[in-house]
Amino acid sequence: MYPDHAPQVPAQRAVEVHQPTPYPHAVPVPAPVVPVQPGALPAVASIVLPDGRVVTGYAIDPARAEPVAVKPAVSRTAVNVALGGVGFLAVCGGLILLTSFIAALTAFITQLIILAAVIFGGWIAVQIFSTSGHQGGTTVTIRKAVIKRNHFNG
Repeated sequence: MYPDHAPQVPAQRAVEVHQPTPYPHAVPVPAPVVPVQPGALPAVASIVLPDGRVVTGYAIDPARAEPVAVKPAVSRTAVNVALGGVGFLAVCGGLILLTSFIAALTAFITQLIILAAVIFGGWIAVQIFSTSGHQGGTTVTIRKAVIKRNHFNG
């Protein structure tokens, strides 16, 4: 840590103070302007300082801020009214679709009931009007029936 490796306490050590050497004031020479071709590498610029030293490097363009896009002023009330209108139309459309679905389902169920009635009625008609050996009319056969005073015992 200490260059002389002496067992000295830091407070007892001598402190050296370095003062910068001032340059004599001279008239500043403006830096030469080097034109830069767009899309190509910029040329190397050299600047001569007042004390005679030469500094060489690329010229750096200052950063330009992006232009801010001007937005049209839209009030919050207009946005809220527009969103409310869109929501209202969506709800109305949903209700119309729901009503149409319920009407279609009711018509479908009604048609199923009518179809079942036609099929069942047709089956009953076939049973009644079929000729299974009968000559027309209805025949009822009662066997071993004893009818006494309005009582049926069988």
